[in-house]
Amino acid sequence: MAELRLALWQSPAELVGLQARLDWLGARCAAAEGIDLALLPELFLSGYYAGEAAIAAVADEHERAVGAVAALAVRHGMAIAFGYPERRPDGLYNSACVIDSNGNCVLRHRKRILPPGFEAGCFKPGEVAPETVVICGVSVTLLVCYEVEFPEAVRACGLSGAELILVPTALAEEWPVVARKVVPSRAFENTVFIAYANHAGEERGERYLGESCIVSADGEFLARAGADSESLSACIDTGTLASQRARLPFLEECGRFRG
Repeated sequence: MAELRLALWQSPAELVGLQARLDWLGARCAAAEGIDLALLPELFLSGYYAGEAAIAAVADEHERAVGAVAALAVRHGMAIAFGYPERRPDGLYNSACVIDSNGNCVLRHRKRILPPGFEAGCFKPGEVAPETVVICGVSVTLLVCYEVEFPEAVRACGLSGAELILVPTALAEEWPVVARKVVPSRAFENTVFIAYANHAGEERGERYLGESCIVSADGEFLARAGADSESLSACIDTGTLASQRARLPFLEECGRFRG
């Protein structure tokens, strides 16, 4: 049994430029108390609707940007998970990583399923399934936005031993069903905790839904944001998972339905 104090920071879309985003993050870290792990949205360091030029500019200096987040993690003694554009020799990726309290990148995931639209034309899909890492005794993994909408993706995370799935997202206001119904359903049907971190407000004419949430393994909301920038927190207590999985052994029994 383990407990992890999780913060989820729904960031304002009006932040313009990498430094403004790092300054905002620094202020959130300084104000946090007793937090083990903080989660931020998809492409937090650049903004999701910031435009391809702005995204490429942050991607080109992603190592410095990630290093700045690592310095905040060390200074404030917490792990930080966030999305960012990552430039690699073979192309541009929509990535997310977890920096631990020692400033080390202990988990990185490059989004494998890109939705139709600008992402499919801007980024290369990742090719590696997300791994898991233990933070404060809790087995943690990453998916990015659209990926959590696939039952197979979340089921694979559950079967790999994940207890908490971190999902940086950039959900537009036209898709409220995802935050309100899909994410809780994924948590329930896999008996895992899910933290789903969105942006808030309007960016270059596109409006985000907000409604970030932390969901328990029984599909209930532990914390839930509105439409504006907001900070959430909840205790991830894995002691509840054993009884939940014994009562509803979805992960144990799902193999019966394989071809």
